[in-house]
Amino acid sequence: MEAKLKHDVHSVTRQFPLPGEFSSAAPYGSGHINDTYCVVFDQGGERVRYILQRINHLIFKNPPALMENIQRVTLHIGQKVASQSDAGRRVLTLIPARDGRPFHRDPEGNFWRAYVFVENARTYDAVESTQQAVQAAQAFGQFQKLLADLPAPRLHDTIPDFHHTPKRMAALEKAIETDAVNRAHVAREEIDFACRHKALTSLLLDANLPERVTHNDTKFNNVMLDDATGEGICVIDLDTVMPGLALYDFGDMVRTTTSPAKEDERDLSKVQMQLPMFEALAQGYLASAAEFLTASEIELLPASGKIITLEIGLRFLTDYLAGDTYFKVHREGHNLDRCRTQFKLVESIEAQEEAMNKTVEKI
Repeated sequence: MEAKLKHDVHSVTRQFPLPGEFSSAAPYGSGHINDTYCVVFDQGGERVRYILQRINHLIFKNPPALMENIQRVTLHIGQKVASQSDAGRRVLTLIPARDGRPFHRDPEGNFWRAYVFVENARTYDAVESTQQAVQAAQAFGQFQKLLADLPAPRLHDTIPDFHHTPKRMAALEKAIETDAVNRAHVAREEIDFACRHKALTSLLLDANLPERVTHNDTKFNNVMLDDATGEGICVIDLDTVMPGLALYDFGDMVRTTTSPAKEDERDLSKVQMQLPMFEALAQGYLASAAEFLTASEIELLPASGKIITLEIGLRFLTDYLAGDTYFKVHREGHNLDRCRTQFKLVESIEAQEEAMNKTVEKI
């Protein structure tokens, strides 16, 4: 098994104080950015699992700052949930390297981190019920709430301007103009759609909302749901935890949870914003977040879904035009397919925006 892996995972594990004997390693999860492995150690006849990840330092330019964020956030949440049942499963547990740092840097310059594996819970790439949506949204709201009193200093910006939608639009305009790999003619319809929606990109930034500690990548599969109870038990993938707007997180939940289609679905007839799923997200999120949100934040919940969906579509389209340099692709035109699903979802949200506003008012 080891010989087929992209990295010498076994030797990397030696840099972390993992008890027992190394047994096996295999790629894990469906993330686009980092390389993730599940490693198994034999501890006195018991198989114990850990997560080992190589941080993509081409995307995250300052891994030590990123890991400082993660260490601060996980310790803070850990202290808050310490008295709860299953406290060790309610936040990721970072395992420092043997030198005490929250990461290991290998001779090739790769940055690695290790976590305790959260057992008896799993992620789902697609939501299966409104109850799951409630649980995920409640978990993300709780995550923001627990970090509302994170002491100074301010967290590092791991990707500056990550959800700065106007700058994402500007990057797309530059990619259209450059047309580095001669693809603009293939994406003319998508380019026109993006340009028609340019005015929407500044809505959240112009609303003067308070800065908060946010996750910034609240895909449904970044919450682990308990196998037995279905509870949203642990928020994962903390690379983009940094200062931001609460609505970035809610908007990305709408983007990734309200449509039954996969992010790269080619049959666009399957892409639609399902109002019951939106209702479930709003209900779950406000159950844990309402007490610290402002009236303006609550009022803009429906619009945030449209804006963040548009933004991710802009990013996929930009990457397609630039030659697929950011997101991992698995087929020709993969990023264009992803862009098309986002833009179709924007259209579906626009058609139901009035009903979405009424839903939030009722809650």
